[in-house]
Amino acid sequence: MTPIPTLPGITSTFVDTPRLRQHVLSCGPSEGTPVVFIHGNFSAATYWEELMLTLAAQGPSTGSGQAFRCLAPDLRGYGWSEDKLIDATRGYREWSDDVDALLVTLGIGRTHLVGWSMAGGMVYRYLADHADKVLTVTLQAPVSPYGFGGSKGIEGAPCFDDCAGSGGGVVSPVFVQCIQAGDRSADDANSPRNIINAFYYKAPFRAAREEDFLTAALMEKTGPDKYPGDSVPSANWPNVGPGVLGPVNCWSPKYLRDEVADLLAADPKPPILWIHGDADMIVSDNSMFDLATLGKLGYVPGWPGDEVVPPQPMIGQTRAVFDRYAATGGSYREVVFTDCAHSPHIEKPGEWVAEFLKHAQ
Repeated sequence: MTPIPTLPGITSTFVDTPRLRQHVLSCGPSEGTPVVFIHGNFSAATYWEELMLTLAAQGPSTGSGQAFRCLAPDLRGYGWSEDKLIDATRGYREWSDDVDALLVTLGIGRTHLVGWSMAGGMVYRYLADHADKVLTVTLQAPVSPYGFGGSKGIEGAPCFDDCAGSGGGVVSPVFVQCIQAGDRSADDANSPRNIINAFYYKAPFRAAREEDFLTAALMEKTGPDKYPGDSVPSANWPNVGPGVLGPVNCWSPKYLRDEVADLLAADPKPPILWIHGDADMIVSDNSMFDLATLGKLGYVPGWPGDEVVPPQPMIGQTRAVFDRYAATGGSYREVVFTDCAHSPHIEKPGEWVAEFLKHAQ
């Protein structure tokens, strides 16, 4: 197994829960207020380490008012956690249930919860099921509450009944092959290194721990029943629909029919901090990972037009749902970082921490 890269001050452990053996990074005083960080797709807990160390160093002596105990698990299918299949027909519940089992095993009652990208979906589910265990929510570039791909309008209506255009079949097979080969090169536009640098950050930014981040991301488990997951043929454009296994099928709108209603029914409703970058091309109203956007640009043939399959308005959908969250007793604050893409916590860590401290005090 690939050695686990960790920074000084970070503890890497394995925790056996009733659901799986989960790899967890942690730092900070055991008596500190818990903050649980959940990573996105094609990443791992490793991506949170610098931020965790910064928050763990906070406390009354630094003027922050409280100390934090920071924890970041590798989700099922990612990093160094036990390799177990993901039943995508449960939506985000596999991950949400895994995280809850971890917190119960560790004896953590209430926590600040942070989710990045696809983990935004897991946080929506966790709020729906365990709102009483959440102090605050921080969402960074979260997936739309209606999922990723296959929906239109701010109301998130599926473009087709079978949710064609979402799920495991929409992921580039070349990218998957590169992961399987452990490709660390910069020779191909589809190489994992190039995808990370082109889309996680706004050029010319490069992460200081580029090699460690790449190592952690390449631990993602691949295959037709793992990442990206299986698919089924469809008569609707782009002629592929979601299967039933693997992470990418989890965020198909096919399996998220009740997600928004369940989120809005959460009681209590912890305050939400929503952070995203103004140059994000992954979670965007014109995402370069949405086949509708690519079809409109001419990269995917046969696109049936804006009336049938417009680019998914991911930001607009999220804002509309959060407005409803606020109108039903909750609250949220939206913060847009300038000159920043999909990874504000890495690109703008000082600004990120400042916003979090205002939110979590």
